[in-house]
Amino acid sequence: FWDIYKLDVVVIPTNRQAVRKDMQDKVYKTTREKYNAVVEEIVELTSIGRPVLVGTTSVEISELLSRMLKIRNIKHQVLNAKLHQKEADIVAEAGKPGTVTIATNMAGRGTDIKLAPESKAAGGLAIVGTERHESRRVDRQLRGRSGRQGDPGSSQFFVSLEDNLMRLFGSDRIARLMDRMGLDDGEVIQHSMITNSIERAQKKVEENNFATRKRLLEYDNVMNSQREVIYKRRKNALFGERLPLDILNIIFDTCEDISFGTSQSADSFENFKLSVISTFGFVTAIEQEEFKKKNSGELAQKLFTEALDHYDKKSKHIADSTLPVLKDIFSTRGATIENVVVPYSDGRRQMGISVDLKKALQTNSFELKNSLERYSSLAFMDMGWKEHLRDMDDLKQSVHNASYEQKDPLLVYKFEGFELFKKFITKINQDIITFVFKSDVASHDADDVSEAKVERRKEKINLSKEEASSVLNNNRPPMSMSTSNQEQEKIMPLKSQKIANRNDRVTVQYMDGNIKRDVKFKTVEDDIQSNKCVILED
Repeated sequence: FWDIYKLDVVVIPTNRQAVRKDMQDKVYKTTREKYNAVVEEIVELTSIGRPVLVGTTSVEISELLSRMLKIRNIKHQVLNAKLHQKEADIVAEAGKPGTVTIATNMAGRGTDIKLAPESKAAGGLAIVGTERHESRRVDRQLRGRSGRQGDPGSSQFFVSLEDNLMRLFGSDRIARLMDRMGLDDGEVIQHSMITNSIERAQKKVEENNFATRKRLLEYDNVMNSQREVIYKRRKNALFGERLPLDILNIIFDTCEDISFGTSQSADSFENFKLSVISTFGFVTAIEQEEFKKKNSGELAQKLFTEALDHYDKKSKHIADSTLPVLKDIFSTRGATIENVVVPYSDGRRQMGISVDLKKALQTNSFELKNSLERYSSLAFMDMGWKEHLRDMDDLKQSVHNASYEQKDPLLVYKFEGFELFKKFITKINQDIITFVFKSDVASHDADDVSEAKVERRKEKINLSKEEASSVLNNNRPPMSMSTSNQEQEKIMPLKSQKIANRNDRVTVQYMDGNIKRDVKFKTVEDDIQSNKCVILED
Protein backbone atom coordinates (compact mmCIF):
# COMPACT_ATOMS: atom_id res chain seq x y z
CA PHE A 1 0.00 0.00 0.00
CA TRP A 2 3.00 2.24 -0.41
CA ASP A 3 5.92 2.12 -2.79
CA ILE A 4 8.40 0.27 -0.60
CA TYR A 5 11.05 0.63 -3.28
CA LYS A 6 11.36 4.38 -2.53
CA LEU A 7 11.02 3.90 1.21
CA ASP A 8 13.33 6.10 3.26
CA VAL A 9 11.71 6.73 6.64
CA VAL A 10 8.57 4.89 7.67
CA VAL A 11 6.64 5.63 10.85
CA ILE A 12 3.34 3.84 11.44
CA PRO A 13 1.21 5.92 13.83
CA THR A 14 -1.80 4.53 15.63
CA ASN A 15 -4.11 5.76 12.87
CA ARG A 16 -2.19 3.47 10.40
CA GLN A 17 -1.25 6.39 8.15
CA ALA A 18 2.14 5.85 6.55
CA VAL A 19 4.60 8.75 6.43
CA ARG A 20 7.41 8.42 3.90
CA LYS A 21 10.10 10.58 2.37
CA ASP A 22 11.27 9.84 -1.16
CA MET A 23 14.97 9.34 -1.63
CA GLN A 24 17.42 8.66 -4.44
CA ASP A 25 20.48 6.45 -4.75
CA LYS A 26 23.86 7.98 -4.02
CA VAL A 27 25.94 7.45 -7.15
CA TYR A 28 29.75 7.70 -7.23
CA LYS A 29 32.16 7.52 -10.12
CA THR A 30 34.48 4.79 -8.82
CA THR A 31 34.09 1.78 -6.53
CA ARG A 32 36.70 3.08 -4.10
CA GLU A 33 34.75 6.30 -3.59
CA LYS A 34 31.57 4.31 -3.05
CA TYR A 35 33.01 2.05 -0.34
CA ASN A 36 34.63 4.98 1.45
CA ALA A 37 31.23 6.70 1.45
CA VAL A 38 29.60 3.52 2.81
CA VAL A 39 32.07 3.37 5.70
CA GLU A 40 31.54 7.07 6.49
CA GLU A 41 27.77 6.53 6.47
CA ILE A 42 28.13 3.59 8.88
CA VAL A 43 30.32 5.66 11.23
CA GLU A 44 27.80 8.51 11.21
CA LEU A 45 24.83 6.23 11.89
CA THR A 46 26.49 4.32 14.73
CA SER A 47 27.61 7.56 16.38
CA ILE A 48 23.97 8.42 17.11
CA GLY A 49 23.19 4.91 18.36
CA ARG A 50 21.33 3.48 15.38
CA PRO A 51 21.77 -0.19 14.42
CA VAL A 52 22.99 -0.65 10.86
CA LEU A 53 22.31 -3.51 8.48
CA VAL A 54 24.69 -3.47 5.51
CA GLY A 55 23.40 -5.47 2.53
CA THR A 56 25.91 -6.85 0.02
CA THR A 57 25.52 -8.94 -3.13
CA SER A 58 28.45 -11.33 -2.63
CA VAL A 59 30.65 -12.84 0.07
CA GLU A 60 33.73 -11.06 -1.34
CA ILE A 61 32.17 -7.63 -0.85
CA SER A 62 31.08 -8.48 2.70
CA GLU A 63 34.62 -9.54 3.59
CA LEU A 64 36.06 -6.40 1.96
CA LEU A 65 33.78 -4.17 4.02
CA SER A 66 34.66 -6.18 7.12
CA ARG A 67 38.36 -5.44 6.59
CA MET A 68 37.64 -1.74 6.04
CA LEU A 69 35.62 -1.54 9.26
CA LYS A 70 38.35 -3.34 11.19
CA ILE A 71 40.81 -0.69 10.05
CA ARG A 72 38.44 1.95 11.49
CA ASN A 73 38.06 -0.11 14.72
CA ILE A 74 34.31 -0.45 14.23
CA LYS A 75 32.80 -3.52 15.87
CA HIS A 76 30.61 -5.49 13.50
CA GLN A 77 29.26 -8.91 12.68
CA VAL A 78 29.40 -10.70 9.35
CA LEU A 79 26.61 -12.99 8.18
CA ASN A 80 27.23 -14.86 4.94
CA ALA A 81 27.34 -18.40 3.61
CA LYS A 82 30.57 -19.12 5.50
CA LEU A 83 29.04 -18.23 8.88
CA HIS A 84 25.48 -19.50 8.46
CA GLN A 85 25.62 -21.47 11.71
CA LYS A 86 25.77 -18.18 13.67
CA GLU A 87 22.77 -16.68 11.90
CA ALA A 88 20.37 -16.84 14.85
CA ASP A 89 22.84 -15.19 17.24
CA ILE A 90 23.77 -12.48 14.74
CA VAL A 91 20.14 -11.61 13.94
CA ALA A 92 19.31 -11.50 17.65
CA GLU A 93 22.03 -8.88 18.22
CA ALA A 94 21.32 -6.86 15.06
CA GLY A 95 18.70 -4.60 16.69
CA LYS A 96 20.83 -3.30 19.56
CA PRO A 97 22.10 0.32 19.52
CA GLY A 98 25.25 0.88 17.48
CA THR A 99 25.38 -2.70 16.16
CA VAL A 100 26.72 -3.12 12.63
CA THR A 101 25.70 -6.27 10.74
CA ILE A 102 27.08 -7.06 7.30
CA ALA A 103 24.83 -9.57 5.52
CA THR A 104 24.92 -11.19 2.10
CA ASN A 105 21.44 -11.44 0.57
CA MET A 106 19.83 -10.77 3.94
CA ALA A 107 16.47 -10.19 2.28
CA GLY A 108 13.83 -12.81 2.93
CA ARG A 109 15.46 -14.47 5.93
CA GLY A 110 12.03 -14.80 7.48
CA THR A 111 12.86 -13.19 10.85
CA ASP A 112 12.25 -9.57 11.78
CA ILE A 113 15.07 -7.74 13.52
CA LYS A 114 13.81 -6.83 16.97
CA LEU A 115 14.80 -3.28 17.93
CA ALA A 116 15.76 -2.23 21.43
CA PRO A 117 13.94 0.83 22.90
CA GLU A 118 17.14 2.89 22.58
CA SER A 119 17.39 1.94 18.89
CA LYS A 120 13.82 3.05 18.24
CA ALA A 121 14.46 6.36 19.95
CA ALA A 122 17.61 6.90 17.85
CA GLY A 123 15.73 6.45 14.57
CA GLY A 124 15.37 2.71 14.09
CA LEU A 125 17.23 0.28 11.87
CA ALA A 126 19.27 1.82 9.06
CA ILE A 127 19.64 -0.17 5.84
CA VAL A 128 22.80 0.51 3.80
CA GLY A 129 22.99 -1.17 0.40
CA THR A 130 26.44 -1.39 -1.20
CA GLU A 131 25.12 -2.18 -4.68
CA ARG A 132 21.90 -2.47 -6.64
CA HIS A 133 20.98 -6.06 -7.33
CA GLU A 134 20.04 -7.37 -10.76
CA SER A 135 16.53 -8.06 -9.44
CA ARG A 136 14.36 -5.23 -8.14
CA ARG A 137 12.61 -7.71 -5.88
CA VAL A 138 15.78 -8.32 -3.85
CA ASP A 139 16.37 -4.59 -3.46
CA ARG A 140 12.81 -4.05 -2.25
CA GLN A 141 13.11 -6.92 0.22
CA LEU A 142 16.31 -5.42 1.61
CA ARG A 143 14.66 -2.03 2.04
CA GLY A 144 11.75 -3.77 3.73
CA ARG A 145 13.99 -5.09 6.51
CA SER A 146 13.52 -1.70 8.22
CA GLY A 147 10.24 -0.12 9.20
CA ARG A 148 8.65 -3.46 10.13
CA GLN A 149 5.49 -3.60 12.28
CA GLY A 150 5.44 0.10 13.05
CA ASP A 151 9.17 0.47 13.84
CA PRO A 152 10.99 3.51 12.46
CA GLY A 153 13.78 3.01 9.94
CA SER A 154 15.52 4.27 6.83
CA SER A 155 17.34 2.83 3.82
CA GLN A 156 20.03 4.15 1.51
CA PHE A 157 21.74 2.55 -1.49
CA PHE A 158 25.22 3.42 -2.72
CA VAL A 159 25.97 2.87 -6.40
CA SER A 160 29.15 3.15 -8.43
CA LEU A 161 29.44 3.58 -12.18
CA GLU A 162 31.90 0.66 -12.06
CA ASP A 163 29.29 -1.75 -10.69
CA ASN A 164 28.38 -4.64 -12.96
CA LEU A 165 24.83 -3.44 -13.45
CA MET A 166 25.88 0.12 -14.30
CA ARG A 167 28.83 -0.96 -16.44
CA LEU A 168 26.61 -3.07 -18.67
CA PHE A 169 23.94 -0.40 -19.15
CA GLY A 170 25.18 3.06 -19.97
CA SER A 171 27.78 3.94 -17.33
CA ASP A 172 30.01 5.56 -19.96
CA ARG A 173 27.25 7.91 -21.02
CA ILE A 174 26.55 8.88 -17.42
CA ALA A 175 30.29 9.38 -16.75
CA ARG A 176 30.58 11.73 -19.74
CA LEU A 177 27.56 13.61 -18.48
CA MET A 178 29.18 13.98 -15.06
CA ASP A 179 32.37 15.32 -16.61
CA ARG A 180 30.40 17.78 -18.76
CA MET A 181 28.59 19.07 -15.69
CA GLY A 182 31.94 19.66 -13.97
CA LEU A 183 31.43 17.30 -11.03
CA ASP A 184 34.53 16.55 -8.99
CA ASP A 185 35.79 13.08 -8.05
CA GLY A 186 34.08 11.78 -4.94
CA GLU A 187 31.06 14.03 -5.37
CA VAL A 188 27.75 12.25 -5.01
CA ILE A 189 25.00 12.37 -7.61
CA GLN A 190 21.40 12.15 -6.50
CA HIS A 191 19.05 12.60 -9.38
CA SER A 192 15.92 10.85 -10.57
CA MET A 193 17.51 10.31 -13.98
CA ILE A 194 20.15 8.02 -12.44
CA THR A 195 17.58 6.07 -10.44
CA ASN A 196 15.37 5.64 -13.50
CA SER A 197 18.30 4.41 -15.58
CA ILE A 198 19.10 1.82 -12.89
CA GLU A 199 15.50 0.66 -12.89
CA ARG A 200 15.55 0.29 -16.66
CA ALA A 201 18.76 -1.72 -16.45
CA GLN A 202 17.26 -4.00 -13.80
CA LYS A 203 14.16 -4.45 -15.93
CA LYS A 204 16.26 -5.53 -18.92
CA VAL A 205 18.16 -8.05 -16.82
CA GLU A 206 14.91 -9.45 -15.40
CA GLU A 207 13.49 -9.81 -18.91
CA ASN A 208 16.61 -11.66 -20.04
CA ASN A 209 16.45 -13.96 -17.02
CA PHE A 210 12.78 -14.63 -17.63
CA ALA A 211 13.44 -15.51 -21.26
CA THR A 212 16.24 -17.85 -20.19
CA ARG A 213 14.03 -19.62 -17.65
CA LYS A 214 11.21 -19.88 -20.17
CA ARG A 215 13.53 -21.40 -22.74
CA LEU A 216 14.89 -23.84 -20.18
CA LEU A 217 11.34 -24.88 -19.28
CA GLU A 218 10.57 -25.55 -22.94
CA TYR A 219 13.60 -27.84 -23.14
CA ASP A 220 12.56 -29.57 -19.93
CA ASN A 221 9.02 -30.14 -21.23
CA VAL A 222 10.50 -32.38 -23.94
CA MET A 223 12.15 -34.56 -21.30
CA ASN A 224 9.08 -34.40 -19.08
CA SER A 225 6.84 -35.92 -21.76
CA GLN A 226 9.30 -38.79 -22.18
CA ARG A 227 9.63 -39.13 -18.41
CA GLU A 228 5.88 -39.55 -18.00
CA VAL A 229 5.80 -42.40 -20.52
CA ILE A 230 8.67 -44.38 -19.02
CA TYR A 231 7.58 -43.76 -15.41
CA LYS A 232 4.07 -44.96 -16.22
CA ARG A 233 5.47 -48.20 -17.60
CA ARG A 234 7.76 -48.55 -14.61
CA LYS A 235 4.83 -48.04 -12.24
CA ASN A 236 2.93 -50.79 -14.04
CA ALA A 237 5.91 -53.08 -13.61
CA LEU A 238 6.22 -52.25 -9.91
CA PHE A 239 2.59 -52.83 -9.01
CA GLY A 240 2.03 -55.54 -11.63
CA GLU A 241 -1.58 -54.65 -12.43
CA ARG A 242 -1.18 -53.77 -16.12
CA LEU A 243 2.14 -55.55 -16.68
CA PRO A 244 0.68 -58.52 -18.66
CA LEU A 245 -1.02 -56.06 -21.01
CA ASP A 246 2.24 -54.13 -21.42
CA ILE A 247 4.08 -57.37 -22.24
CA LEU A 248 1.49 -58.21 -24.92
CA ASN A 249 1.86 -54.72 -26.39
CA ILE A 250 5.65 -55.09 -26.39
CA ILE A 251 5.40 -58.45 -28.17
CA PHE A 252 3.09 -57.03 -30.84
CA ASP A 253 5.25 -53.91 -31.33
CA THR A 254 8.33 -56.10 -31.70
CA CYS A 255 6.54 -58.25 -34.29
CA GLU A 256 5.60 -55.12 -36.21
CA ASP A 257 9.18 -53.84 -36.11
CA ILE A 258 10.44 -57.14 -37.53
CA SER A 259 7.74 -57.33 -40.20
CA PHE A 260 7.89 -53.72 -41.35
CA GLY A 261 11.68 -53.71 -41.14
CA THR A 262 12.00 -56.30 -43.91
CA SER A 263 10.70 -56.00 -47.46
CA GLN A 264 8.78 -58.84 -49.14
CA SER A 265 11.57 -60.27 -51.30
CA ALA A 266 13.53 -63.50 -51.53
CA ASP A 267 16.63 -61.97 -49.95
CA SER A 268 14.66 -60.44 -47.10
CA PHE A 269 13.06 -63.72 -46.08
CA GLU A 270 16.31 -65.01 -44.59
CA ASN A 271 16.76 -61.76 -42.69
CA PHE A 272 13.19 -62.10 -41.43
CA LYS A 273 13.83 -65.63 -40.14
CA LEU A 274 17.11 -64.59 -38.50
CA SER A 275 15.41 -61.66 -36.79
CA VAL A 276 12.70 -63.94 -35.39
CA ILE A 277 15.29 -66.43 -34.11
CA SER A 278 17.53 -63.79 -32.53
CA THR A 279 14.60 -61.99 -30.87
CA PHE A 280 12.12 -64.71 -29.91
CA GLY A 281 14.31 -67.80 -29.96
CA PHE A 282 12.15 -69.99 -32.23
CA VAL A 283 11.91 -70.79 -35.95
CA THR A 284 8.86 -69.25 -37.54
CA ALA A 285 6.41 -71.43 -39.47
CA ILE A 286 5.93 -68.75 -42.13
CA GLU A 287 7.12 -70.05 -45.50
CA GLN A 288 8.80 -68.03 -48.21
CA GLU A 289 5.75 -68.01 -50.51
CA GLU A 290 3.53 -66.84 -47.67
CA PHE A 291 6.10 -64.20 -46.80
CA LYS A 292 5.94 -62.80 -50.35
CA LYS A 293 2.15 -62.79 -50.62
CA LYS A 294 1.20 -61.23 -47.29
CA ASN A 295 1.73 -57.60 -46.45
CA SER A 296 3.62 -56.40 -43.37
CA GLY A 297 0.50 -56.06 -41.23
CA GLU A 298 -0.62 -59.61 -41.88
CA LEU A 299 2.88 -60.93 -41.23
CA ALA A 300 3.01 -59.06 -37.94
CA GLN A 301 -0.34 -60.51 -36.85
CA LYS A 302 0.65 -64.08 -37.70
CA LEU A 303 4.07 -63.68 -36.08
CA PHE A 304 2.39 -62.30 -32.95
CA THR A 305 0.14 -65.39 -32.77
CA GLU A 306 3.15 -67.69 -33.13
CA ALA A 307 5.17 -65.77 -30.53
CA LEU A 308 2.29 -65.81 -28.04
CA ASP A 309 1.78 -69.56 -28.48
CA HIS A 310 5.52 -70.20 -28.08
CA TYR A 311 5.65 -68.04 -24.94
CA ASP A 312 2.72 -69.85 -23.33
CA LYS A 313 4.30 -73.26 -24.01
CA LYS A 314 7.67 -72.10 -22.67
CA SER A 315 6.06 -70.69 -19.51
CA LYS A 316 4.15 -73.93 -18.93
CA HIS A 317 7.35 -75.97 -19.39
CA ILE A 318 9.22 -73.83 -16.85
CA ALA A 319 6.31 -74.04 -14.40
CA ASP A 320 6.12 -77.83 -14.67
CA SER A 321 9.89 -78.25 -14.24
CA THR A 322 10.23 -75.90 -11.27
CA LEU A 323 7.12 -76.95 -9.35
CA PRO A 324 8.72 -80.08 -7.79
CA VAL A 325 11.73 -78.03 -6.72
CA LEU A 326 9.55 -75.39 -5.06
CA LYS A 327 7.51 -78.09 -3.30
CA ASP A 328 10.72 -79.63 -2.00
CA ILE A 329 11.88 -76.24 -0.66
CA PHE A 330 8.51 -75.59 0.95
CA SER A 331 8.46 -78.99 2.66
CA THR A 332 12.00 -78.65 4.03
CA ARG A 333 12.37 -74.90 4.66
CA GLY A 334 8.87 -73.49 4.16
CA ALA A 335 8.50 -72.43 7.79
CA THR A 336 11.44 -69.97 7.57
CA ILE A 337 11.36 -68.83 3.93
CA GLU A 338 8.87 -66.42 2.35
CA ASN A 339 10.62 -65.48 -0.90
CA VAL A 340 13.09 -67.49 -2.96
CA VAL A 341 15.46 -66.49 -5.74
CA VAL A 342 15.31 -68.59 -8.90
CA PRO A 343 18.33 -68.21 -11.24
CA TYR A 344 17.41 -67.43 -14.88
CA SER A 345 19.78 -67.19 -17.85
CA ASP A 346 19.44 -66.64 -21.59
CA GLY A 347 23.01 -67.71 -22.36
CA ARG A 348 24.43 -64.16 -22.22
CA ARG A 349 22.90 -62.60 -19.14
CA GLN A 350 21.99 -63.97 -15.74
CA MET A 351 19.24 -62.78 -13.44
CA GLY A 352 18.02 -63.82 -10.00
CA ILE A 353 14.21 -63.67 -9.90
CA SER A 354 12.60 -63.26 -6.49
CA VAL A 355 9.22 -64.97 -6.11
CA ASP A 356 6.75 -65.52 -3.28
CA LEU A 357 7.03 -69.21 -2.39
CA LYS A 358 3.43 -69.70 -1.19
CA LYS A 359 1.98 -67.77 -4.12
CA ALA A 360 4.11 -69.76 -6.55
CA LEU A 361 2.75 -73.02 -5.14
CA GLN A 362 -0.83 -71.77 -5.20
CA THR A 363 -0.51 -70.88 -8.91
CA ASN A 364 1.34 -74.14 -9.77
CA SER A 365 4.58 -72.20 -10.31
CA PHE A 366 3.06 -69.81 -12.88
CA GLU A 367 3.95 -66.93 -10.54
CA LEU A 368 7.49 -67.32 -11.88
CA LYS A 369 6.27 -65.91 -15.20
CA ASN A 370 4.93 -62.74 -13.57
CA SER A 371 8.08 -62.28 -11.50
CA LEU A 372 10.29 -62.77 -14.56
CA GLU A 373 8.34 -60.15 -16.51
CA ARG A 374 8.48 -57.70 -13.61
CA TYR A 375 12.18 -58.01 -12.86
CA SER A 376 13.30 -58.01 -16.47
CA SER A 377 11.10 -54.99 -17.32
CA LEU A 378 12.46 -52.95 -14.42
CA ALA A 379 16.06 -53.97 -15.00
CA PHE A 380 16.16 -53.17 -18.73
CA MET A 381 14.12 -49.97 -18.34
CA ASP A 382 16.42 -48.63 -15.63
CA MET A 383 19.57 -49.47 -17.54
CA GLY A 384 18.26 -48.06 -20.82
CA TRP A 385 16.80 -44.94 -19.20
CA LYS A 386 20.16 -43.96 -17.73
CA GLU A 387 21.82 -44.28 -21.12
CA HIS A 388 18.98 -42.35 -22.76
CA LEU A 389 19.38 -39.48 -20.29
CA ARG A 390 23.06 -39.22 -21.19
CA ASP A 391 22.19 -39.17 -24.90
CA MET A 392 19.60 -36.43 -24.34
CA ASP A 393 22.14 -34.33 -22.42
CA ASP A 394 24.63 -34.69 -25.26
CA LEU A 395 21.92 -33.72 -27.74
CA LYS A 396 21.00 -30.66 -25.70
CA GLN A 397 24.60 -29.47 -25.78
CA SER A 398 24.98 -30.03 -29.51
CA VAL A 399 21.72 -28.57 -30.87
CA HIS A 400 22.84 -25.02 -30.16
CA ASN A 401 25.04 -25.23 -33.25
CA ALA A 402 21.83 -25.39 -35.31
CA SER A 403 21.46 -21.64 -34.88
CA TYR A 404 24.35 -21.19 -37.32
CA GLU A 405 22.18 -22.93 -39.93
CA GLN A 406 19.31 -20.50 -39.31
CA LYS A 407 17.37 -23.22 -37.47
CA ASP A 408 15.62 -23.09 -34.13
CA PRO A 409 17.64 -25.25 -31.67
CA LEU A 410 14.49 -26.06 -29.71
CA LEU A 411 12.75 -27.54 -32.75
CA VAL A 412 15.84 -29.56 -33.62
CA TYR A 413 15.97 -30.77 -30.01
CA LYS A 414 12.33 -31.84 -30.16
CA PHE A 415 12.66 -33.76 -33.43
CA GLU A 416 15.99 -35.38 -32.59
CA GLY A 417 14.85 -36.15 -29.04
CA PHE A 418 11.72 -37.86 -30.37
CA GLU A 419 13.82 -40.03 -32.69
CA LEU A 420 16.16 -40.94 -29.83
CA PHE A 421 13.18 -41.83 -27.63
CA LYS A 422 11.72 -44.09 -30.32
CA LYS A 423 15.05 -45.90 -30.63
CA PHE A 424 15.25 -46.17 -26.84
CA ILE A 425 11.75 -47.68 -26.56
CA THR A 426 12.47 -50.11 -29.39
CA LYS A 427 15.71 -51.23 -27.76
CA ILE A 428 14.30 -51.86 -24.29
CA ASN A 429 11.29 -53.65 -25.81
CA GLN A 430 13.59 -55.92 -27.75
CA ASP A 431 15.83 -56.53 -24.72
CA ILE A 432 12.86 -57.38 -22.49
CA ILE A 433 11.26 -59.70 -25.03
CA THR A 434 14.55 -61.39 -25.91
CA PHE A 435 15.33 -62.18 -22.29
CA VAL A 436 11.78 -63.25 -21.41
CA PHE A 437 11.47 -65.52 -24.44
CA LYS A 438 14.96 -67.02 -24.48
CA SER A 439 15.72 -67.35 -20.76
CA ASP A 440 15.30 -70.54 -18.82
CA VAL A 441 15.87 -71.65 -15.24
CA ALA A 442 19.64 -72.03 -14.95
CA SER A 443 19.45 -74.79 -12.35
CA HIS A 444 16.75 -77.21 -11.21
CA ASP A 445 18.58 -78.09 -8.02
CA ALA A 446 16.90 -77.05 -4.78
CA ASP A 447 20.27 -76.04 -3.33
CA ASP A 448 20.65 -73.34 -6.02
CA VAL A 449 17.24 -71.85 -5.19
CA SER A 450 17.80 -69.94 -1.99
CA GLU A 451 16.01 -67.50 0.27
CA ALA A 452 15.55 -63.87 -0.76
CA LYS A 453 14.92 -61.25 1.86
CA VAL A 454 13.12 -58.35 0.17
CA GLU A 455 13.14 -55.09 2.09
CA ARG A 456 9.69 -53.55 1.88
CA ARG A 457 9.44 -49.81 2.36
CA LYS A 458 5.69 -50.05 1.64
CA GLU A 459 3.42 -53.05 1.63
CA LYS A 460 2.20 -52.22 -1.87
CA ILE A 461 5.63 -52.34 -3.48
CA ASN A 462 7.44 -55.65 -3.30
CA LEU A 463 10.48 -54.66 -5.36
CA SER A 464 13.06 -51.95 -4.74
CA LYS A 465 14.95 -50.05 -7.42
CA GLU A 466 18.31 -51.39 -6.26
CA GLU A 467 17.13 -54.97 -6.72
CA ALA A 468 15.92 -54.26 -10.25
CA SER A 469 19.15 -52.53 -11.29
CA SER A 470 21.41 -55.22 -9.89
CA VAL A 471 19.82 -58.30 -11.39
CA LEU A 472 21.65 -58.02 -14.70
CA ASN A 473 25.27 -59.03 -15.03
CA ASN A 474 26.95 -59.91 -18.29
CA ASN A 475 30.16 -61.39 -16.94
CA ARG A 476 29.12 -63.52 -13.96
CA PRO A 477 27.66 -66.99 -13.57
CA PRO A 478 24.01 -67.39 -12.44
CA MET A 479 23.22 -65.50 -9.25
CA SER A 480 22.83 -67.47 -6.05
CA MET A 481 21.72 -65.39 -3.11
CA SER A 482 22.34 -66.64 0.42
CA THR A 483 19.82 -66.77 3.22
CA SER A 484 19.00 -63.66 5.23
CA ASN A 485 20.94 -64.87 8.25
CA GLN A 486 24.12 -65.78 6.34
CA GLU A 487 26.67 -63.81 4.41
CA GLN A 488 26.91 -64.21 0.65
CA GLU A 489 29.20 -67.03 -0.29
CA LYS A 490 32.42 -65.92 -1.92
CA ILE A 491 33.19 -67.43 -5.31
CA MET A 492 36.83 -68.47 -5.46
CA PRO A 493 38.58 -67.29 -8.63
CA LEU A 494 39.98 -69.82 -11.07
CA LYS A 495 43.75 -70.06 -10.76
CA SER A 496 46.27 -72.25 -12.45
CA GLN A 497 48.77 -74.22 -10.41
CA LYS A 498 51.42 -73.48 -13.05
CA ILE A 499 51.66 -69.75 -12.13
CA ALA A 500 54.97 -69.32 -10.31
CA ASN A 501 55.01 -65.52 -10.19
CA ARG A 502 52.91 -62.64 -11.40
CA ASN A 503 55.22 -61.91 -14.35
CA ASP A 504 54.60 -65.27 -16.06
CA ARG A 505 52.85 -65.01 -19.40
CA VAL A 506 49.47 -66.73 -19.82
CA THR A 507 46.63 -67.03 -22.31
CA VAL A 508 43.14 -66.09 -21.08
CA GLN A 509 39.66 -66.26 -22.57
CA TYR A 510 36.88 -63.82 -21.57
CA MET A 511 33.21 -64.68 -21.23
CA ASP A 512 32.40 -62.96 -24.54
CA GLY A 513 34.82 -65.29 -26.38
CA ASN A 514 37.68 -62.80 -26.71
CA ILE A 515 41.11 -64.43 -26.22
CA LYS A 516 44.26 -62.63 -25.09
CA ARG A 517 47.47 -64.51 -25.75
CA ASP A 518 50.90 -64.18 -24.19
CA VAL A 519 50.01 -61.54 -21.58
CA LYS A 520 51.52 -61.13 -18.14
CA PHE A 521 49.49 -62.67 -15.34
CA LYS A 522 49.54 -59.47 -13.28
CA THR A 523 47.82 -57.52 -16.08
CA VAL A 524 44.78 -59.83 -16.05
CA GLU A 525 44.86 -60.84 -12.40
CA ASP A 526 41.91 -58.61 -11.45
CA ASP A 527 39.79 -60.00 -14.32
CA ILE A 528 40.61 -63.57 -13.27
CA GLN A 529 39.68 -62.90 -9.65
CA SER A 530 36.39 -61.31 -10.67
CA ASN A 531 35.61 -64.31 -12.93
CA LYS A 532 35.62 -62.22 -16.09
CA CYS A 533 38.08 -64.58 -17.77
CA VAL A 534 39.75 -67.96 -17.30
CA ILE A 535 43.26 -69.21 -17.97
CA LEU A 536 43.61 -71.50 -20.96
CA GLU A 537 45.96 -74.45 -20.65
CA ASP A 538 48.81 -74.59 -23.17
